[in-house]
This record gives sequence, structure tokens and C-alpha cells, in this order.
Amino acid sequence: MKTIILLCTLAAAALAAPADTYNSQYDNFDATELVGNTRLLKSYGRCFLGQGPCTAEGSDFKKTIPEALRTTCAKCTPKQRELVRVVVRGFQTKLPEIWEELVKQQDPKGKFKEAFDRFLNSSD
Repeated sequence: MKTIILLCTLAAAALAAPADTYNSQYDNFDATELVGNTRLLKSYGRCFLGQGPCTAEGSDFKKTIPEALRTTCAKCTPKQRELVRVVVRGFQTKLPEIWEELVKQQDPKGKFKEAFDRFLNSSD
């Protein structure tokens, strides 16, 4: 009986431990389609800025943005890093005004800019 309790305790602790990477639920998200549709990209931008409604995906992404920025996507899988780069480049080229608002909101002092720019320009 003690063994079962110990195993259950260990299993619960393992499940409660923080994940090393973000949830892979959206790894098949079509970032290219998002970036190719300016209206949809703008809608996501407004969601991220708190200026409009969010889809379920947008809401989840919005929760992840601050940590991903601060850590240069340290918990991102390679696929997630690729998706982030595609979406950020989409904002930078197609909706630079929304990108600037996002930067001001998430990194008003520019503390993470240099590291995040290196992340964006790298390929891993």
C-alpha cells in the first residue's frame, strides 16, 4: 500500500512539474496562411494588443507572448520557433504599425530587443 501511495505521489509530482517546452497543440498552425491574410493578421494583432476579440488560438498565443519575448522563445520547439518567426516577419512587413504597438506594449524599454532580433535572424 505504501508503494502505491509513493508511486501516485511521484506521478502527481511529475505531472505538476513545469514543461520544458510549450504545448505542441498549435504546432500545425498555418502561420503562412495567417500572414497571407492581412485582415486576419490584423485581427490577431488587435487581439494581442487587447484591442479586439481573440480566437481560442489567439488567446493562447497572447498568454505566451510575454514569456517567449523575455526568454527569446527558450521553451519553444524548433517548429514553434519557425512559426514565431513567420508571424513576426508578417507583422513587421505587412502591419508595421501593429508590430510597433506590440513592441511598445511588451518591451517598452527595449530591454529584450537585441536578443529577440538575434533570435528572429537566426535559423535553428
